[in-house]
Amino acid sequence: MAEPTNDTRTGLLAWRVSPLAHLAERMRDAAVTGARGVTLAEWPFVSMVNVRVDPASPAATRIEKTLGAPLPREHGRTTTSGGHTAFWLGPDEWLVLSQTEVGSVVAELREALAADPGSVVDVSANRTTLELSGPSARQVLEKGCPLDLHPRVFGPGRAVSTTVGPIAVLLWQVDDGPTYRLLPRSSFADYLARWLIDAMSEYRGPARP
Repeated sequence: MAEPTNDTRTGLLAWRVSPLAHLAERMRDAAVTGARGVTLAEWPFVSMVNVRVDPASPAATRIEKTLGAPLPREHGRTTTSGGHTAFWLGPDEWLVLSQTEVGSVVAELREALAADPGSVVDVSANRTTLELSGPSARQVLEKGCPLDLHPRVFGPGRAVSTTVGPIAVLLWQVDDGPTYRLLPRSSFADYLARWLIDAMSEYRGPARP
């Protein structure tokens, strides 16, 4: 997928292309409908901000106020408010996904951090987002993910760093659909998308007895 962006340095209309634009049609064609359905799509150009701060500091409190939700304090947890979702990456590190333009998010979070120790960095170009959804989505992931994805263990709001096939991803379950969002490094997104398309193909046929 491509979208126009204003290049303030040249004054010309520039185009940015998502890491999986060339596979958009193949992902659409791979969709399976019905009781064993599963679909795959890219969510490009999501605003992503890496935040490092002492969770016990006044700066963390100010950042939480800016986001409108507490920073998650446990492995695998997420918090969401409005258009912001914060993912726990480590004891003092979070990834914030936002529906707001990334420059605005970065500016607001840096203002909240002020002069306190920590960092707020735009990492939007580092990853892209794949959405895998449908009744067979968990089974597709289980072909190459070492996690126990059973609902008794992994459910909506959970997000962890893991692997799918050979690719490292941040895996987030969004809802009970189930819908998962996978955040691979942009340079590995092509391989992951092709792996998922292949893993989905089984569900076009009849269920095994």
